[in-house]
Amino acid sequence: MQDRPNLLFLFADQLRAASLPMYGETQIETPHLTRLAQESTLFTNAISTSPMCTPYRSMLVTGRHPQTTGLLINSIRLRHDEIGIGDAFSAAGYRTGWVGKWHLHTGSWPENNARDFVPRGRDRMGFQYWRTYNMHMTFFDGPVHLDNWDYERWEGYETKALNRYAIDFMDSCGEEPFCLFVSPHPPHFTPGKFAPDEYYERLPKHLTVPDNVPEPMRQRAAEQYRHYLAMTLAIDDMVGELLEYLERAGKLDRTILVFTSDHGTQMGAQGVAPWAKKMPYEESINVPLMVRWPGVIPAGVSCDSLVAPVDFFPTLCGLCGIPYPQTVEGFDLSETWKGGKSAHEQEAVLTTNFSETHDYLVNGNEWRGVRTKEYSYARWLSGKVVLYDLRNDPLQLRNLADEPSARSLREQAERTLERLMAERGDALVPSESYADWYDNQRRVIRNAFGPLPHPESEPDWSFAS
Repeated sequence: MQDRPNLLFLFADQLRAASLPMYGETQIETPHLTRLAQESTLFTNAISTSPMCTPYRSMLVTGRHPQTTGLLINSIRLRHDEIGIGDAFSAAGYRTGWVGKWHLHTGSWPENNARDFVPRGRDRMGFQYWRTYNMHMTFFDGPVHLDNWDYERWEGYETKALNRYAIDFMDSCGEEPFCLFVSPHPPHFTPGKFAPDEYYERLPKHLTVPDNVPEPMRQRAAEQYRHYLAMTLAIDDMVGELLEYLERAGKLDRTILVFTSDHGTQMGAQGVAPWAKKMPYEESINVPLMVRWPGVIPAGVSCDSLVAPVDFFPTLCGLCGIPYPQTVEGFDLSETWKGGKSAHEQEAVLTTNFSETHDYLVNGNEWRGVRTKEYSYARWLSGKVVLYDLRNDPLQLRNLADEPSARSLREQAERTLERLMAERGDALVPSESYADWYDNQRRVIRNAFGPLPHPESEPDWSFAS
């Protein structure tokens, strides 16, 4: 009998917490996610500390901050000498797999809509089973790569197709423990069709948007929100199918099931374009997190502990009794997740954005921030400052930064920001200042602490134990 838990880590792309019923959305029903929430610990302060695809994914896979990995923007290659969570689990005897979007490589970037291959070896960071694409936005009949140089096109919509690959992998493991990451692209923007018609039919005729969407944007935001919620319903069905498979296979209660997202989306909040992220507002940084493991992780409770992307690697290793490398910068929160009374608590997490655009270093929108349980603070290079009381103003309608009554809080937040930035060797500087971090193949050759060895160097495996 298998004595170690399986791990199934499912994370949607651009799904904000506020758009799910268990976090307050009343316009849709998500029966499968609702069931998962009831059987899980529901985390209310899971924060995407750098709310963009590649920076988040680098933190998830390596347990290290963007200032260290160098992955500040999208479509940068992860260095070969990084040690990833796939390496740790495979070294511990787990079968490892990644299904869906990767986005820790250039793929065929900057060519659009190409067959986005990620080579075997260190570019796959210890993941053995590979039904993955680096980055494309083809949700129907899209291409996915196989274990070798070949690829195939899935049939139908992405969420259902990725489940087929995920189930094939889990079936192939038999009684061996597995570590599987599943990364669907919805509810991300696509220039094509967003979702099957059936999901639009489940939406109310009229949708409303929150009060922090200004009047001139409300109609457009509501129109785009319809696409967003349709894709969210597809994610809910995806969760339901995976729960049903695990139950049927007798693996459900010996599998740690994690559901989360890489970042959110503004959908017009704070006057920001509907599909934009990369902002220090809750719509971009506050993501869902539910963790199910009967008998170990409490069910039907909520937890307000701060969780950052760098914490997943050490925490999941802690839950499974697996050593994690010394290179990891996140915290092992496994005792917190188990409901431990003396578990580690973070006072604050550092939030960041490094560039105006997703794929290039373009000056503009550089900011750093602090997120605690009580407040959110951010300072832009342009001089703009925001400070919000999240408990009394969850929609962030009242900026306290210049109010005399909040002066001491602002000073405290600034001190915390300076401390966290110093720990990361970070500085709030123009985006173009990072140009020498990369070579002409978009590989990382330096980080916040100085020049690095050749980007395709082998890891120092002595750090892995």
